[in-house]
Amino acid sequence: MNQIRPFPSPGGDQTEDYIDLTWEMFGELCRALALKVERDYHPEIVVGIARAGAIPGAIIASILRVDFYSMKISRKEGDEQVRERPAVLSAAPPQACGKRVLLVDEIATSGATLRLALAAVRDVGPVEVRTATSFIRDQGYVPDFFALATDSTIMFPWDRKIFDSDRLVVNPRYEGALGE
Repeated sequence: MNQIRPFPSPGGDQTEDYIDLTWEMFGELCRALALKVERDYHPEIVVGIARAGAIPGAIIASILRVDFYSMKISRKEGDEQVRERPAVLSAAPPQACGKRVLLVDEIATSGATLRLALAAVRDVGPVEVRTATSFIRDQGYVPDFFALATDSTIMFPWDRKIFDSDRLVVNPRYEGALGE
């Protein structure tokens, strides 16, 4: 079940809202997003921004019955307060040339990742490119299509638990929120 739960932020001085997203709800959000896209735009291909944007991108491409490709854009993460600017780690797919492209990521906040991906896709010569995300942060970058706007932190179902050495453990970002 999806739940919005407040709990202390990592610094302990504030309370943060978290949405514990299930696979079922994520699938419904992808379906709703695909319907919005199909109503106003008819992409010929979908490009998902790997890692996490590849998941909704592949689902939306499947629903729309178009080919799916991915490109990798990432940030080096260390200290949560210091995040480097995103960098393109793999080129935009050449199959975007001459096509209507839908560029998909899982969430839009500042828009830095989407803007960088958009520039990379435009470099291969598509007819048109539009952007879509499952979630947007209020007062952040607004893509052409999105499923839900929220200021809550989203606990994606694929990110709840991660491998630490050889063990599956609760993602440290969500400790305390999951009650596990």
